Amino acid sequence: MASRPGAWRNILRRQPSSPRKTSTISHISLPLEIPVEEETLPYYEPEHYYPVHIGEVYESRYQITGKLGYGAYSTSWLCRDLQVLKVSTSLPKFPTATDREPKIYGHIAKINSTHPGQALIREFYDSFDLQGTDGRHRCLVMQPMHMSLLEMMGLNPRPFDLPLLKMTVTRLLIALDFLHAEAGVIHADLKTDNQKSTAPPPKQIDESRIIYKSRKFGRPDKAKGYGLPSLCDLGESRIGATQESNPFVQPHIYRAPEVMLDMPWGSAADIRNLAGLIWDLFEGEHLFGAVFDARGGHDPFKHFALIVALIGEPPSEFVKRSETTGQCFDTNGNWVAHEDEVIPTVSLDNLEKRLFGQEKQLFIQFMRSMLKWMPEERKTAGQLLEDPWLQ
Repeated sequence: MASRPGAWRNILRRQPSSPRKTSTISHISLPLEIPVEEETLPYYEPEHYYPVHIGEVYESRYQITGKLGYGAYSTSWLCRDLQVLKVSTSLPKFPTATDREPKIYGHIAKINSTHPGQALIREFYDSFDLQGTDGRHRCLVMQPMHMSLLEMMGLNPRPFDLPLLKMTVTRLLIALDFLHAEAGVIHADLKTDNQKSTAPPPKQIDESRIIYKSRKFGRPDKAKGYGLPSLCDLGESRIGATQESNPFVQPHIYRAPEVMLDMPWGSAADIRNLAGLIWDLFEGEHLFGAVFDARGGHDPFKHFALIVALIGEPPSEFVKRSETTGQCFDTNGNWVAHEDEVIPTVSLDNLEKRLFGQEKQLFIQFMRSMLKWMPEERKTAGQLLEDPWLQ
């Protein structure tokens, strides 16, 4: 882990940096009327994004050479010294929201551990602030990565094969076991599509703002390969074994039932999340993809009906943990929302189409051990590493 105590001292609060330009780059600009990159995101507010320009130098060290990706809360940039600068959005209503990730890295850096999972967390090097027109932008200097799992899947016509899947799952479990068992951290945002990414043309908005298009990674040559997966993006992570209800963590398709039902949640929510991710990688489609209404909004009735179809109705003990469950289940766990959604006629066995015999049986058992209604009944990351399917 590169986030050593010495490196961590660099992220103590300091005065916001001012960029230094080294050159003027001429380019052909994209039409203003065509939305690109972050402009395509729901609830996009241009003033929340810091106007990073290629060629600028921050902290007298980090010169921007290209854009790697974007998201709702940050943009990522490649620096000349082969480090990645993650520039957070400014959120005036939540001014401390972007402080979470460096705090998590600081917490991890203080842990003196020999656990192999610590080396599988993306390395963090430095942090500083930039002052924008709409507030403060926290910037994180990170270890460069090649591409996300989603991009890797996009370059291949078929989903992961079994050896690649098992290697990837094993490394993710080792990393999660370190976070859960030693660091006391819940990741809360496991997914394939953390955006990381030839220099495509930019879009000139005005004299101060340019929206660049992200560079896309090509397929690596056979000698080098894709590299080994690491666990990234701790922006939604939490410290502590139990968190109070918060229905807005985790992507919809991976969201644990206790999170959706406003119950306290913990590291078992990561395990539930991982089950959906594993299915995506191997089956090539979302296990919980059919949980949206006609307008694209998340439909909790569809979601819970699909969970019932796949793993059965919840035990009464689970139902009693939240008043919200009464919208879908009676006190015995029976489905009562018949007017809102019908239980679909699907199962894990008939949805899984790539395996046969004992391999399929072991895989389904592995999945079921992560999908259980009761969080405390789901296997931990350490227990999953000993599961027969991974042996």
